[in-house]
Amino acid sequence: MKTIGVVTSGGDAPGMNAAIRAITRIAHSKGLEVLGFERGWDGLLTNTYKRLTPRNVGGIIQLGGTMLHTLRCPEFEKPEGVEQAAETLELNDVEGLIVIGGDGSFRGALDLSRKSETLMVGIPATIDNDVYGTDETVGFDTAVNTAVSSIDKIRDTAVSHERIFIVEVMGRKRGFLALEVGISVGAEVILVPENECKLEEIIAIVKENTRKGKRAGIIVAAEGVGDTGAIGQEIEKQTGSEVRRSILGYAQRGGSPTARSRMLAGLFAEKAVDLLCQDQGNRVVGLLHGAIISTDLEETCKKQKPLDMRLMKLAEMLAI
Repeated sequence: MKTIGVVTSGGDAPGMNAAIRAITRIAHSKGLEVLGFERGWDGLLTNTYKRLTPRNVGGIIQLGGTMLHTLRCPEFEKPEGVEQAAETLELNDVEGLIVIGGDGSFRGALDLSRKSETLMVGIPATIDNDVYGTDETVGFDTAVNTAVSSIDKIRDTAVSHERIFIVEVMGRKRGFLALEVGISVGAEVILVPENECKLEEIIAIVKENTRKGKRAGIIVAAEGVGDTGAIGQEIEKQTGSEVRRSILGYAQRGGSPTARSRMLAGLFAEKAVDLLCQDQGNRVVGLLHGAIISTDLEETCKKQKPLDMRLMKLAEMLAI
């Protein structure tokens, strides 16, 4: 193997730059050239890339986002788009491609593997932490800490004004971020898409907390649970408590990656390059029970990572 490619696809996550840096330097230490395709799959459709060297990836380990940029690429979802990407890989003699992203990125890599002889390896990097085959994704720890820092400040206002705040975090389909953030900030209620919590149950919790003397509170909700504004209005109407909503938004995706996210990026990069050097493709690297492993790409795409519902029980006990 002489040349490998790197692409960051889908939503950005803190630690992507750390992964790019690690891949580049590890690959060069093994005598490999590295091409960084720009703007996600679009770079493979337009043959837009930069040669990555140990020097031009210097000074990026602490930066959020991705130096290669990323965007949604609907053209790649079409058969002719996948074929064009395969032609680009062949044109540049790319024998291995490392895809840094989430489950959507890996489905794209799987489609591309069926049209190309290039070996595909995925590095899971998403704040949603919803990739099957890994306990944690690059960027998740950073997003959790970003949200926790913001909610700690919000709680100061909640306590001062004796209000309830509904804080909406990212997670359109999955609740990994909301669950870990909720436990970490001591939320009274955590709402996730995987566990339906009826409005009357939330009302009952708020009323019981008021009876116990808790006039302030935090409700952490994943954006995928529905209209949190309407939930807040109903709580206010039925309990008499003053309710405010705060949407953390895209701040959760940015910022300097934590040491944890940087370390995970380096470990995943080392495994990804090693797999390619061993002529192993269609794999996704991950962290499982403390060990760096790899999972079949198709298995990762087809299976859904379960949310640990035991943590919901823990959250309930901690919120009394």
